[in-house]
Amino acid sequence: MALEKDPSHDVAARHDPVYDSMAESADFIELRRRYRSFVLPATAVFLAWFLLYVVMSNWAGDFMSQKIVGNINVALVFGLLQFLTTFLIAYAYSRYSTARLDPLAESLNSVYEGGKR
Repeated sequence: MALEKDPSHDVAARHDPVYDSMAESADFIELRRRYRSFVLPATAVFLAWFLLYVVMSNWAGDFMSQKIVGNINVALVFGLLQFLTTFLIAYAYSRYSTARLDPLAESLNSVYEGGKR
């Protein structure tokens, strides 16, 4: 008894050939380059910053437990700065995406929509 393939689950049958030509276009390659030029460095910097927090918490307990004001110590400030950093990166990416990625993505989308017809 042979199993029949459901055509809705066959990726090759659903593949849009317009995408192949777009993926090789200069605009698509530029879009990927712009995306990576922001995301990779931002991710590396954030992970290094987070790793510093973890390492300092683990092996620099005396420094991290130093009180700054009242019961607020260095570790608490570092932890809160992690949240601030996350929001700043999200804000910076939003501005970068709006200015540098979205216009190119919209033009590629119009090419894609035109090629589907």
